[in-house]
Amino acid sequence: MAVPQELTQNSRTVSAPVCSGDVDDRAELLAGIKAKGITHGDFELSSGARATSYVDLRRVTLDGRLAPLVGRVLLKATADLSYDAVGGLTLGADPVATAMLHAAANRGTPIDAFVVRKAEKTHGLQRRVEGPDVRGRRVLALEDTSTTGSSVLTAVDALREAGAEVTGVAVIVDRGARQKVIDRGLPYIAVYELGELGV
Repeated sequence: MAVPQELTQNSRTVSAPVCSGDVDDRAELLAGIKAKGITHGDFELSSGARATSYVDLRRVTLDGRLAPLVGRVLLKATADLSYDAVGGLTLGADPVATAMLHAAANRGTPIDAFVVRKAEKTHGLQRRVEGPDVRGRRVLALEDTSTTGSSVLTAVDALREAGAEVTGVAVIVDRGARQKVIDRGLPYIAVYELGELGV
């Protein structure tokens, strides 16, 4: 699918692929990620590793045209897993969970979303997992992209401490976390491998 030139430019008016029906959601989302979510340069990742390209999926998951694709694509990719709530460590997982929540509601199969704080609150309800209670529920841990698995596995630990049954981990783009997550005994779903992004 050709990406409109307007999508690759930094301007206020941006055209993006919008569920045309001519191309499946996964292909449209990939085109959007390539156009809006990849920056080239020298970057230090949260893991401490260095990279010559940076995959910034918040530019995709918070985009009004692409976020619905994120939700639908992840729902389809995780269809074999059983869960009724989704979320992960704030901030990368938040818009991903919201996209899935809305996509599921739009197809008539609502799911809840939650946010895992990096640290437990010391005031109010003092909760680490915000949103609907996850105790006793089957949940899917999310991240937008993962290099080491550290963030999503931090969320997994917090969810288990909160009494949730984590049925799997899903990311939009895997940058290398697959084995670490699998070693923890969890199914790992990545919509795309890094190589598919052309970086």
